[in-house]
Amino acid sequence: MSSYDTYDTTPVPLTWLYVPGDRPEVVLKALGAGADVVIVDLEDAVAPGRKEYARSATAELLTDPVTCAEDAVPVHVRVHGEDDVRALAGLPGLSGIRLPKVTHAASVHHVAALAPGVALYPLLESALAIEHAYSIATAHHDVRGIAIGESDLRADLGVRDDVGLDWSRSRVVVAARAAGLEPPTQSVFPDVRDLDGLWASCGRGRALGMLGRAAIHPRQLPVIERAFRPTDQELEAAEEIVAAARTDAGALALPDGRFVDAAVAAAAHRTLALGRRTAASAGAGASAG
Repeated sequence: MSSYDTYDTTPVPLTWLYVPGDRPEVVLKALGAGADVVIVDLEDAVAPGRKEYARSATAELLTDPVTCAEDAVPVHVRVHGEDDVRALAGLPGLSGIRLPKVTHAASVHHVAALAPGVALYPLLESALAIEHAYSIATAHHDVRGIAIGESDLRADLGVRDDVGLDWSRSRVVVAARAAGLEPPTQSVFPDVRDLDGLWASCGRGRALGMLGRAAIHPRQLPVIERAFRPTDQELEAAEEIVAAARTDAGALALPDGRFVDAAVAAAAHRTLALGRRTAASAGAGASAG
C-alpha cells in the first residue's frame, strides 16, 4: 500500500440549513429536510423581543432525543451573545457553535473558555475580520472551520456583486487551508426562488476553493449538493490517478501526459470521498443549470 492510501477520506458536509430559533416546530421539520447540518439561528433571524424565548426553545430542543440520537443530524447554533453560549454549552444535542461578527482571535478564546470541547465556527463579516482570518482560524484547537458572512461584509466593503467578494473569499480559503481546516462553506444565497442564480454562484465559489454552502430554504439543498459534488468526468479522472498512485509512491506521469505527485493524488482521494456521498442525496430534487 502506498502512502497515498492513508489520505483522510472522511466525508465533509456540503449543505447547512439555517432555521430561526424561535420556531422550534420549523427546526424539527428542518431536521428531516436532507441537510447535512441544521443551524439554529439565534441572531439575525430572531427579533429582539423573541431572543429569550428562542434561547429557551433551543435549549429544550438540544435535550430532545431527536437531536441526541447517535445518528441524528448535527445541530449547530448561531449564537447572539454570551448568554446563549452559557445556556447551551454542554447540552447533549449541540454539535457546534457559529460565532457571528468575529474580528479577533480573543473573541474565539473567550467562547472556547465558556464552551470547552464544542466545535467552533467563527464567521468573518467585516474587512477587519478578513485581515485577521488566519489568526482567527488558528485561535484555538476547538475551531473546526471559518466562513464569511457575505451580507455584512458586502455592506462593509461597499461592493454590490460577487466579483467584489472574490478576493475576500480567496483570502479565507487560503487561511483555512493554512490552518489545516476544511475549505470554507459559501454564505447563503438570499433569493430562494432563483435556483439558476444559486447554481451559478455555487460554481463561482467552487472555482475559488470553497466547499458546500449554507441555505435558508430546503429547496436550495439539492442545487447546492449537485453543484459541489464531483462530475462523472472528475470521478473518472480521480479514479485513474488513485489507481496509478497505488503502483508507485513517487511522482509519475499518466499515459496522457498528466503529472501525478502526492498533492495531486491527495486531491483525487478527496474527490472520490465526495463522490461516495449517498445516492439519495445525489438524486434529491431537480438541478438548476
